[in-house]
Amino acid sequence: MPRPDRGQLKRGFTTGACAAAAAKAAAEALIKQSAVPSVVITMTTGENVTFTISECRFTGAEAVCAVIKDAGDDPDITHGATIVATVEWRDRPGIELKGGDGVGTVTRPGLEIPVGEPAINPVPRRMIRDEVSKALGPETRGVTVTVSVPGGEALARRTLNPRLGIVGGLSILGTTGIVIPYSLDAYKASIPQSVSIAKACGCTKVVASTGRRTEKYAQSANNLGEECFILVGDFMDEALKACVEKEVFEAEIWCMVGKASKLAAGEINTHFTKSDINITLLVGIAAGLGASDVLQTELATTVMANEFMSVLPIEMVPEFCRHLSQIAAARCSEFAGCRVKVVCIVCDYEGKILGRSDD
Repeated sequence: MPRPDRGQLKRGFTTGACAAAAAKAAAEALIKQSAVPSVVITMTTGENVTFTISECRFTGAEAVCAVIKDAGDDPDITHGATIVATVEWRDRPGIELKGGDGVGTVTRPGLEIPVGEPAINPVPRRMIRDEVSKALGPETRGVTVTVSVPGGEALARRTLNPRLGIVGGLSILGTTGIVIPYSLDAYKASIPQSVSIAKACGCTKVVASTGRRTEKYAQSANNLGEECFILVGDFMDEALKACVEKEVFEAEIWCMVGKASKLAAGEINTHFTKSDINITLLVGIAAGLGASDVLQTELATTVMANEFMSVLPIEMVPEFCRHLSQIAAARCSEFAGCRVKVVCIVCDYEGKILGRSDD
């Protein structure tokens, strides 16, 4: 797909759009009994896009077509993956949708797809059925469409699917069919899904971590099922909104001093493009605990959280981190309209708890 403007990043396509294109091509090949080099499908935005078919083979009973996923300039692990659709006649009318090799199966409640179904999200399901229906035209016979992704099971290990209870492969995703480069939409979308799963599995609280290490420490400190733990990264705002929406009224937040300082400043989205380490706030906490003017001046010259903590006298660390965690918990609770009871736990790089808001 051409770049929309010079210098801009190239857009790509979702696995859902690729599956819809492959399925349409396979349906056309089955009907026409001839090879299909390309197809045009309609995105949910109304945009028509042409897809090249990388593989097409057929018999009188079934056809198999494939599309190579082009994620554009997005760092998507499925870029270059082969999305395959097999369309075969069946005895009953209608379009049946199945997941083949490399497409995951939903094993936990709380997602948009019921347990036991292939992890093909609702919009891709609709796109596949719509495009296959166009290809079939007036044909009254029904077909079975099987979507597969060779190598998808290995790729899925690098995604959040195992955490979400999707086993055996990738999810077929997409809401518009278009991938916006370097978009974090997919990651953000997984957070409310994770909260839904926690709720459906009976978790009365979620444990939200800002990184892999803090998640590991949180898991060691809590005797809870895996589904209760959510790796939110910078998107604590999305996690808290999801808790309110899904009526999960307790959240335990694990973070380190830098992220805690952002939360305490009311910056609930902690991405570096949205917020900075608030040294002034940290100095203010130290001042309230009796830090001398000289120490405050020295602390104020620091830039990073680690640097600040290296200057802070070790005897002040426990009380400082307790206050910091209390302020962070209060700001997060306020963000959630005080509908979520928030406990904030601040730890160091080795997992030692430096302070917690409920002490």
